[in-house]
Amino acid sequence: MDALIFDCDGVLVDTECDGHRVAFNAAFEESGIGINWSVERYGELLTTGGGKERMVRHFDETGWPLGFDDRTELIAQLHKKKTELFTNLIERGALPLRPGVMRLIDEALSANIPIAVCSTSAEKSVRTIVEVLLGPIRAPKISIFAGDVVKAKKPDPAIYNLASETLLLKPQRCIVIEDSHIGLTAAKAAGMNCVITKSPYTEDEDFTHADRVVAHLDEGITLAACRALVRA
Repeated sequence: MDALIFDCDGVLVDTECDGHRVAFNAAFEESGIGINWSVERYGELLTTGGGKERMVRHFDETGWPLGFDDRTELIAQLHKKKTELFTNLIERGALPLRPGVMRLIDEALSANIPIAVCSTSAEKSVRTIVEVLLGPIRAPKISIFAGDVVKAKKPDPAIYNLASETLLLKPQRCIVIEDSHIGLTAAKAAGMNCVITKSPYTEDEDFTHADRVVAHLDEGITLAACRALVRA
């Protein structure tokens, strides 16, 4: 087993509904944009990878806010504000780690298995989650690949390809922990094995091609179980 690779949102932490969605809505309000994403609407938008891309999709479907001439700049400013608001939520301890995450990471670190996090979220948001919730001893040992470090977001495999190339990994000897169909698609397209830990927004998605599907990592996902999934 070359590495254990985690997605962030929905895998490390259930961030989407009470984290990112809340931060997006606060950013819209502070910017004078009359939008409030409901739980249902945000669930629809999650089928698009990346926060900036979700905003573009929403505005394309419902109409762009008036009074903003530069759409690219609008998206950039909204996303920057949203990231700051989300980071504040994490720093306040508003969102906990999901069951089994710290245990599995500790098992891997004890066995000298490299750990990475690959996410479409902003690098600042992902790093804050890792540093605050996993602590100063674990965080420096975890490689982070996030945000716009690649041009194409999941379901494109670019983020996982970058991780394997940077860390000199054999994809078929890596285990990815994901929670969504688009994440599973990205991991498989990169040639990696994938365990799905369902999250509230993704529990009804198609995980036919996953190597294992569980409700959470304490449902039998140990380091030994991960090693058993690795292809020679």
